[in-house]
Amino acid sequence: MIDGALPYLRCPVCRQPLERAGRTLRCPLRHSFDMAKQGYADLTAGRMPHVGDTAAMIADRDAFLTAGHYDFIADALAAAAGPGFVTDAPATEAGPGFVIDAGTGTGHYLSRVLDASPDATGLGLDVSKPALRRAARAHPKAAAVLADLWRPLPIADSVADVVLNVFSPRNGPEFHRVLRPDGLLLVVTPQPDHLRELIAAHEMIQVDPDKAARVQESLGDHFKSGEPIPLRREMTLTAGETRTLIGMTPSAHHASAIEAASATVTASVLLTAYRPV
Repeated sequence: MIDGALPYLRCPVCRQPLERAGRTLRCPLRHSFDMAKQGYADLTAGRMPHVGDTAAMIADRDAFLTAGHYDFIADALAAAAGPGFVTDAPATEAGPGFVIDAGTGTGHYLSRVLDASPDATGLGLDVSKPALRRAARAHPKAAAVLADLWRPLPIADSVADVVLNVFSPRNGPEFHRVLRPDGLLLVVTPQPDHLRELIAAHEMIQVDPDKAARVQESLGDHFKSGEPIPLRREMTLTAGETRTLIGMTPSAHHASAIEAASATVTASVLLTAYRPV
């Protein structure tokens, strides 16, 4: 629900706090922003150059994630962000209070982190309205906001304990601004062999071999990186699951998913924890 995250939100025009009146958010300078009937708030303050994932892509992603194929990623994020993540606190006492999922999609990963951190409040950011319609109801302690990750985020300074960034754009300066000095940025990126079997068979977009270097370049001025943790699974997929996996990726617009068959597919990613500097 939006109310739990409201103390952390800011007007995208003047940076003032927001209050809710029904399905409208307003700041003291009377800038107002609508909430969709599905529960997410639009804090874009203007037209955006892109609209994110389509409804079909989001439907495929929801089906694939709900089936549990990427649970090994969700479990690793929940463990990394859960009680004990604060540097000088006992593992049984520490835990995140406010978690931001930058590029939340359906809210799947944020929900898993919130399940593992009972006292936390979550906020999912995305540019895709079809994604936010699902993210807004993904978890009772999670709010959803339409926002462009490349622009200043409609969030107060130094309020987030954890920022999640899973297969999404990385705005290093803004992530640094919204994180507490002792906060944690958790980034999941594909390794070069991620989905290699489907890439070869269905003309999918390949993972950039310089991905790790580009991630470090985008974050290095603002964060210190921990040791990356490789996460890897061999997934046995039916023909329908293979089509769904292709359909949820950026390759959905041109890959030959219609002829997808059952397959064993490699899921190979890196989970890297960053601390603000």
